[in-house]
Amino acid sequence: MRRGELFCAALLGLVATMSTTADRARGADDVAAGKPVIVLWPEGAPGAHGSADKDKPTLTVHLPAPATASGCAVVICPGGGYQHLAMSYEGHDVAEWFNTFGVAGFVLKYRLAPDYHHPSPLQDVQRAIRLVRERAPEWHVDPHRVGVMGFSAGGHLASTAATHFDAGKLDASDPIDRQSCRPDFAILAYAVITMSDKFGHSGSKKNLLGPNPDKQLVENLSNETQVTAQTPPTFLFHTAEDSAVPVENSVEFFLALRRAGVPAEMHIYEKGRHGLGLGTKDPKIAWALGTWPGRLHDWMQLRGLLAARPR
Repeated sequence: MRRGELFCAALLGLVATMSTTADRARGADDVAAGKPVIVLWPEGAPGAHGSADKDKPTLTVHLPAPATASGCAVVICPGGGYQHLAMSYEGHDVAEWFNTFGVAGFVLKYRLAPDYHHPSPLQDVQRAIRLVRERAPEWHVDPHRVGVMGFSAGGHLASTAATHFDAGKLDASDPIDRQSCRPDFAILAYAVITMSDKFGHSGSKKNLLGPNPDKQLVENLSNETQVTAQTPPTFLFHTAEDSAVPVENSVEFFLALRRAGVPAEMHIYEKGRHGLGLGTKDPKIAWALGTWPGRLHDWMQLRGLLAARPR
């Protein structure tokens, strides 16, 4: 058995227990107990409609033990069709798994329909990436190893962050805005990629863009058409059996990365429904699907993302 497979097998039981315990202890969309929650814009988010929780995008901070911290960090975007957020199994559980091998996880609560549409979610993830870089010394994070990860519609948001970014504004009064929002790497799990009708997810499209979106906006947020040589290295995971978000989303994005010369790795499993999270919840196929986090760990290690940075 390969080292990565041993690593994944050891974690399979851990994550399954962690998920069950967490789901008993809190509601499926609740925040992780005891973890710091950072409001992205303390004075109010751009375009906010009010000051309720739904108007305040946040980051929940999951830091690894100092002795194991590698300096790598991931901003995690849970899925939910741009209408709700699967904060536990596509957010906090994933961050806790990252912590087991020294990676800091930052779970993003971004703004949602029906109250918010594009560009609010994109503004939220870009702000989150900038914030992690700005506070990197405090969290013992390497600002050059800050990635983005997303599941399902959260994968669309992550792939948008990976294809729509800027270097920051050096003259901005807010030091956070001086930071780049380009992620150093991207991780896309059964992600919505396109807004086109060919193999898109109609619910995510409607929630993000409204019922009658402009054609140019649809093209701009069909991220398989937006890949360039500056798109960061990307890891993709999907299942061929996914009936909610067709696997073509990942395939087309991978091919676009190939054409642009961007390093990428993709794993497609034959079996498995949509919304698998870490792949440990279906006992019939967890032994197979639960191996994808191990493949991700290997990819991150091969790319040098897990090398400990001298303090």
